[in-house]
Amino acid sequence: MNEARRGLLLDAASRAADYLDGLEGRDAAPDKAALEGLEALGGPLPETGTAPDAVLEELDRVASPATMASAGGRYFGFVIGGSLPAALAANMLASAWDQNAGLNITSPAAAKLEDVAEAWLKELLQLPGSTAVGFVSGATTANLCALLAARHSLLAREGWDVARQGLYGAPPINVIVGDEVHVSIQKALSVLGLGRDRVTRVPTDSRGRMRADLIPQVSGPTLVCLQAGNVNTGDFDPVGDICNHLDGSGAWVHVDAAFGLWARTCPETAALAAGLEKADSWSTDAHKWLNVPYDSGLVMVKQGSLLREALAGEAAYLVQAEAREPWQYTPELSRRARGADVWAALRSLGSEGIAELVARNCRQARRFAEGLRNEGFEILNEVVLNQVLVSFGEPEITREVIARIQRDGTCWVAGTEWQGRTAMRISVSSWATTDEDVEKSLAAMIRCARQ
Repeated sequence: MNEARRGLLLDAASRAADYLDGLEGRDAAPDKAALEGLEALGGPLPETGTAPDAVLEELDRVASPATMASAGGRYFGFVIGGSLPAALAANMLASAWDQNAGLNITSPAAAKLEDVAEAWLKELLQLPGSTAVGFVSGATTANLCALLAARHSLLAREGWDVARQGLYGAPPINVIVGDEVHVSIQKALSVLGLGRDRVTRVPTDSRGRMRADLIPQVSGPTLVCLQAGNVNTGDFDPVGDICNHLDGSGAWVHVDAAFGLWARTCPETAALAAGLEKADSWSTDAHKWLNVPYDSGLVMVKQGSLLREALAGEAAYLVQAEAREPWQYTPELSRRARGADVWAALRSLGSEGIAELVARNCRQARRFAEGLRNEGFEILNEVVLNQVLVSFGEPEITREVIARIQRDGTCWVAGTEWQGRTAMRISVSSWATTDEDVEKSLAAMIRCARQ
């Protein structure tokens, strides 16, 4: 049995390595035949089992060709980072461990990895020592958890225990967002019962940044949701100025920083995130610019005890230590050891390597903008981070160019709408993207636009 299992796992590792090695020579998106081939995975549930090696062979043969090449260097459609080799290997090893990372007693190793990663993240991102970090599935869940902590704290100040009393009859919470608020914040507000439509929306400027001078007078329990890294322009709300403006008001300031938070790690981009430490909570994706495998997000709350209180749970059968218990900072009790991936990424890159990754991707984004502008195409945003917006003319022309680039297969990009303009969006956030990838992709974009 052990020999069969070893052979199967070695086969899986070999197939994974072959898949990654093959990304350079394949199109960024699967072709029609590969997509049609996915039908072979279905059908009635078999009555009898299939040998594990045959299952693996079928999965690789049918599903691998039908994947997006987002682990490679020429995928720019969304802010999706590839997986760093150390983080990918750690993820594979952690899967073999098969740990329930919820409690110290169920996995001392997973708990320790989270402890260390939490300390390193606070140092790297220059966050207060009192900050608590929860290892969740992504920034959507991280936003939800941060707003849970905010709701708990704001209502507690009004003498209302929301965990015990619920929301019926609770004092209302005022919510302020920018016009460019991300859908994940809207979803969190909906799930929390705060309502996505009963918010005060503050106008944004031409770069998508909230206008600090237009924030209304704050009174009563108030939650203010800001953004670090606009999904279209990459720009930042003036977090420091807004926090200073709200100082003394009692408002809770949360920053949705799915990819923008990592700008704090790089001297070239740190000014964009000035004052971020003044907020009360932050959310980010580790599977974006930290380049760990899916799924991995981080919720961070300055007064860490508030995150724990908002998510706390007790049961007689759960043996809990005096030390930090991972599940008290996330919605889940049972979950995988996400801290292993984060720890491995931080350990393998170090602060200098992370800063270099951010700087390199930003430089590559500027190169895309420069190359397309030089060909006469319109760049719609000031490229301050890793996002580029391009117009090729009328909306239907821009959409057709995007479709041609996708069909060409050299790289993959997607479209968006920005302040009434149809645009192609280029997101650069992978360690695997080389300057050669950028030049090759740029040439393909220009070729498709000229056809």
